[in-house]
Amino acid sequence: MRIAINQLEEYNHLASDGARQAAKALSQMIGIRMQHDVTGVSLVSDGALDDIFTGRRYVGVQVGLSGGLSGETVLIFDPDAAGRLRKRLESRGATGTLAGGAFAELGNIMIGGFVDGWANYVGTQIDMTPPTYIEASGTRILPRMTRREASETGVFLFESRLEAADYDLSVPIYLIPEYEEFVSLLEAQPNHLAVPAQKLAVFNGFADQSAERASGQIAQMTGLDTDVSVSQLRFLSFSDMSAAVGPGQYLSVVFELTGLPSGFFIAMFSEASARRVADAMLPDGVAPGGDMAEEAIKELGNIVTSGFIDGWANTLESSIEHTPPDLIRDSGADVIRSVQRRLSGDQDYAFTIDTAIEVDDREAEVRLYVLPNTRELTKALAALPSQHA
Repeated sequence: MRIAINQLEEYNHLASDGARQAAKALSQMIGIRMQHDVTGVSLVSDGALDDIFTGRRYVGVQVGLSGGLSGETVLIFDPDAAGRLRKRLESRGATGTLAGGAFAELGNIMIGGFVDGWANYVGTQIDMTPPTYIEASGTRILPRMTRREASETGVFLFESRLEAADYDLSVPIYLIPEYEEFVSLLEAQPNHLAVPAQKLAVFNGFADQSAERASGQIAQMTGLDTDVSVSQLRFLSFSDMSAAVGPGQYLSVVFELTGLPSGFFIAMFSEASARRVADAMLPDGVAPGGDMAEEAIKELGNIVTSGFIDGWANTLESSIEHTPPDLIRDSGADVIRSVQRRLSGDQDYAFTIDTAIEVDDREAEVRLYVLPNTRELTKALAALPSQHA
């Protein structure tokens, strides 16, 4: 089965529109202006779900979907966010407990608005089950179907995040379509840009392996403990990618990739993380900061990039090289926008390998982004021998 890129873009766009409708409904119910922050879709395995939904305790509302789109939609809160939401609901005159009618109705209204656009697009009514309140730890906050499919085929995980404008409240909405049905909805027409579903899963597995390799290289060069906190293959618009990275200042090492596929590799450090990592790499007696620290960061980026794309090239049976690094001090959002301009003038969406590596017990973090040219990536994956699928 071949996944049409334009169809994936359209469904991602529908999820963004649904998130805006959900934000509007939530704003009216709690009296706080909520705004849609970012929407993206990831193809995730059970291991990636473990990374995303760690062993923490969560509060959620699940609504099952059937008809034009089968699957589950889930609102998931950490207990602190759920407590703040409870107080807002009570201040607005809601009755019952957080696990009762007010919270269930909140989920029902938000998710109803979220899926309306999907129903219009597929031209068929989407039926919703009554909302179910749940408290659970880790991935148990997710439906059983999701956990089973993640271990067998992987699942498409649409994540939209709603953020309060002037209040400490973040509300993530997850739409998890049934895998086989959703792949059939994405099936490509002849001559449309597309990628085989099975080979996309191969590329997803590569992301996990490359992230572990990069983590090991950082540990070897710095002598610090490292851990991959999350690594996933995501498909999202560049505008949402910029929003996800945010306006914070970063020291970024940017490499242009040539070969099949071409694209860019970005290693992104917050200023504090850059100082922590560079300090660990510099010889004893050399003060952190200055040119030597920047050279250390560039060298680290160089080695991590080489290891990452060597594995990429081996997987795709291709040859990929990279340019010398550009060191950029700028907001994360501006770095992503500058890469988009260099990547392609007409590429609004991209598959990106998004990796976060914690360094020295969370005192520092390195974010790695691989942004290939989508057209060239689909060509490379389509040519991948069948034994890899």
